Amino acid sequence: MAQNTDLDSLLQNIPLGELAAKFGVDEDTIGAAVQQALPGLIGGMAVNASDADGASKLESAVQKHQPASGAVSLDNIDTADGEKIVKHVLGDKKDQVAQALGEQAGNNAIATLVPQLLPMLAPLVMQFLAGKMGGGQGTVAASNDQGGLGGVLGNLLGGLVGGGKQTQQASAGGGLGDLLGGLLGGGGQQQSAGGGLGDLLGGLLGGKK
Repeated sequence: MAQNTDLDSLLQNIPLGELAAKFGVDEDTIGAAVQQALPGLIGGMAVNASDADGASKLESAVQKHQPASGAVSLDNIDTADGEKIVKHVLGDKKDQVAQALGEQAGNNAIATLVPQLLPMLAPLVMQFLAGKMGGGQGTVAASNDQGGLGGVLGNLLGGLVGGGKQTQQASAGGGLGDLLGGLLGGGGQQQSAGGGLGDLLGGLLGGKK
């Protein structure tokens, strides 16, 4: 995987050791589950940010979250807030999306963890985005060249699925199904056409307003 500073920074804010202990698994398993859950969550946020109204609402929500400073403790994660974020981002399809992400893992242990992790990861992603929006480290200006908040989300997804060019092409298309198909399909249009995860999520979220 190519170096992705945004993704690395986000992953550093996730307390893998505490999560592993909470769920009684090793860190490799929880790490794999986190990387399986994040594309669905961040992909949903990218879809919300793909039009002006959605982007404005997402930015307002992000601004309500203080960026994390230092190590994040599991005790400090507001999972009730996380549930609301997941519901807003994925709508009434959140259960189907979580199931699809889990099935894509091809591992029962990881599949079981994905839906439980989504509300824990959502506040951390929002805090990370809040830090990016107000970071003052040149990151906001750089991301604005690629579409502001949507550019940051696209960069994260590019690292997760290893498709930076694919991410930009999908974003340029503007369609909800096309966006998720490109971001999450991993194999571009061919995989989407063959019923890949991106195609499935694009279909699930295609009717979401």
